[in-house]
Amino acid sequence: MYATLWYVLPGPWWVRVLILLVLLTAVMWALVIWVFPIIDGLVAPQDVTVEEGAIEALTQIGGGR
Repeated sequence: MYATLWYVLPGPWWVRVLILLVLLTAVMWALVIWVFPIIDGLVAPQDVTVEEGAIEALTQIGGGR
C-alpha cells in the first residue's frame, strides 16, 4: 500500500514527503475535530460526581494546594 502511494504521488522525493506530511496532518486534524468528540460522547461517563470527602482526602495527602 505504501509503495503504491509513493509511486502515485507526483514529483521528486521531497515533494512526495511534503504531500504525505500534509495528508497525515489533514487526517489527524479530521480525527481531532470530528471523530474523537463523537467517540468521547459515546465512551465517557456523563454523570461523574466527586464526593466532598475525596477532595479533602487529597488535600490532606498533598495532592491539593
